[in-house]
Amino acid sequence: MHLYNYTSVDYLINLLTSANNLEKIILVIFGLSLLIQLIYYFFVYSRILFYKQNEKSTVENPVSVVICARNEVENLKKHLPLILTQDYPNYEVIVVNDCSSDKSEETLAVLQTKYPNLRVTTIKEDKKFYHGKKLALTIGIKAAKNEILLLIDADCYPVDKNWIRQMQKNFTDKTEIVLGYGGYVNRKGFVNKLIRFDTFFIALQYFGFALAGKPYMGVGRNLAYRKSTFFNNKGFAGHSHILSGDDDLFINKVANKKNVKIEIDKSSHTRSIPKSNLKEWFAQKQRHLTTSKYYKTKSKFFLGIEILSRILFYLSFIFLLIIKFDYRIILIAFLIRLFVQSVIIKKGMNRLQEKSFLFLVTIFDILLPIFNFCLIISNYFIIRQNKWK
Repeated sequence: MHLYNYTSVDYLINLLTSANNLEKIILVIFGLSLLIQLIYYFFVYSRILFYKQNEKSTVENPVSVVICARNEVENLKKHLPLILTQDYPNYEVIVVNDCSSDKSEETLAVLQTKYPNLRVTTIKEDKKFYHGKKLALTIGIKAAKNEILLLIDADCYPVDKNWIRQMQKNFTDKTEIVLGYGGYVNRKGFVNKLIRFDTFFIALQYFGFALAGKPYMGVGRNLAYRKSTFFNNKGFAGHSHILSGDDDLFINKVANKKNVKIEIDKSSHTRSIPKSNLKEWFAQKQRHLTTSKYYKTKSKFFLGIEILSRILFYLSFIFLLIIKFDYRIILIAFLIRLFVQSVIIKKGMNRLQEKSFLFLVTIFDILLPIFNFCLIISNYFIIRQNKWK
């Protein structure tokens, strides 16, 4: 046993001493990036696998569900009844009909005759004044009668009648924010799997960092916070001019390790139909990525280190293969990361009710940082109007 250990160590030492300077640099980069990646998987992404919420409120607080809609008539017809018939005793649904030019107003009027807990606020179009979703959302929040706000997009729907109940249970005395999961519907095709993996992996990140005491974002497809928290922190002041960020920038500003909880029970999930092609998805991602540069410095640091280490891991791995460095060592290192990644992602998929993309993880893991980098760069060269739809 001692001889084997000595021989293995001696082999590695000889391998390193015989390598030229460039090979040593690449090896160091490969080793460090592998280490950083394993740290993220073990100490951030794996946290939801073992998460169990012990402290939950037994009080059924009144809830205001706030939805902003612009030209969403078909989604309102399909999804609003699922929200308006939740198994919860005391809640209202506020729809902000934001400058819709379709039949949204008529549809909402019909729904109001059937559901007394539906309230509608309408913003009329002013061609001299363009506004983003944040104005519509602020108006909806001001109209809310209740302290607990639950946000969902018009193109989303809860998967269970206990969605409101499950989300609001987390509001104990110190809780101000609850981060939920908003996934996409599983359909055939590579693009669908790519979008769903991207959404799932982002959730692993923001849930993991929240459980690590470093919350940095949530998603407007499924997010709850207190009305007093919104106004005590001056709402979207400071980033109202930015098209996106009604969810992540607000959470990045006000969240801390003491006032945030997560909710991942399957009855708390929401779903929506993803974009059907890469062009539409890229446009959506490009808009969302405009907010990341406004994150707190520590949030940008932790996210940046993860992305950089991932890119460097694959680049150094490819380079070592090209120069024909000892393939046994680099393949073992690659397989160690792949095994850890696959186990954590598979178990995470089970917790978040996802499926059908596990065998494409490595491809997506390589493609997404490249896509995101290109989209972030392109954001610096494209001027956009402040319109959210």
